[in-house]
Amino acid sequence: MLKLYIGNKNYSSWSMRPWVLLRQAGIAFEEVRVRFDSFDADSAFKRAIGAVNPAGKVPVLMDDDLVVWDTLAIAEYVAETHPDKILWPKDAKARARARSVCAEMHSGFTALRSHCPMNIEANLADTGALIWRDQAGVRADVQRLVDMWSALLQEHGGPLLFGEFTVADAYFAPVCMRLHTYALPVPPHIAAYVQRVRTLPGVKAWIDDALAEKDFLDFEEPYRLRHTEG
Repeated sequence: MLKLYIGNKNYSSWSMRPWVLLRQAGIAFEEVRVRFDSFDADSAFKRAIGAVNPAGKVPVLMDDDLVVWDTLAIAEYVAETHPDKILWPKDAKARARARSVCAEMHSGFTALRSHCPMNIEANLADTGALIWRDQAGVRADVQRLVDMWSALLQEHGGPLLFGEFTVADAYFAPVCMRLHTYALPVPPHIAAYVQRVRTLPGVKAWIDDALAEKDFLDFEEPYRLRHTEG
């Protein structure tokens, strides 16, 4: 059986992507949660995950003695080894487009990721309003998402980005979490897509687990700490 190493579900957006992909596709795997304590070189997290992944990060997929890290590499490996699940679109051009938008997420949207870290349990609408007011980069990132998702939903007819569930929806699931947590303003059809993603069984299972964790970490809670201290 596949083994997937992940971090805390409330915070680890990169862990969420392959977990949701596997769960939503109905691919059996064993979950191994490596709790965040800090990301210092001598932290318990780094020691534990470093024994599995030389890059010292989650997620990590193990298939017998094969170790695959990086979310894109994991998605490609799972798609290749489970072709019956059709995790990328069947059409070659749509498949290339799906890979393009996933790669863009992988390397871009730095303002959104930096100013709005994933925190599924929190309600940070007030913080989101300030971020929206003050951070032009976040507004630009969200506009890019609106443009991208609108075009894909129109082209493929929904309900998801390429019609049926694909790697792309798993890849943008953590972004949907951010838009929800920070209540960032998006058009109604984009808000509807966010809600559809949140109610996918694989995504809902992750959210439920995240809400049940109750493992709050100071270094992952900058906004609530600032509120408490102020």
